Amino acid sequence: MKHSANHSTTQRTRSGRGGPARRIGRSLALVLPVVMVLSGTLAVTRVNWSGNPSDSVLTASDVSTAHQSSHQAAKAPQDVLRDQLLAELQEKDPGVALTHLQAAVNGKPSLARHCSSIARALGRAAVRMYGPSRAQSYARPVCDTAFASGVLAARG
Repeated sequence: MKHSANHSTTQRTRSGRGGPARRIGRSLALVLPVVMVLSGTLAVTRVNWSGNPSDSVLTASDVSTAHQSSHQAAKAPQDVLRDQLLAELQEKDPGVALTHLQAAVNGKPSLARHCSSIARALGRAAVRMYGPSRAQSYARPVCDTAFASGVLAARG
């Protein structure tokens, strides 16, 4: 009788109706890959805020940053100029950014058709930083009155 009792227990385990260890194993088999993927994803999204590349380890986010840098190199010249001038507006003042916009257009005439849109963007940014009255005081005849129209658009 013992032999047949052991045989039926073996059959029960093989058929999938085993004890708690088998249920735990199955649960882990389903949950563990999800946990590993999520924890791995979170582990590689570390951002180096120090700006010092020697402080970081190469992670997937670093690879993504390198891809973004190459994408920025592929940006149109007017987009690069606009981004530079907006940064300069924040660091210095709108007058300096407008002077550099005029110099860039004079140095590279192909940028002239984008001058107005860049000047309007500078005007909107100036209003956000300085308020409408002070932003208007920086207006210059760069690209006609585009800077002033950007200030006016951001006002209302």
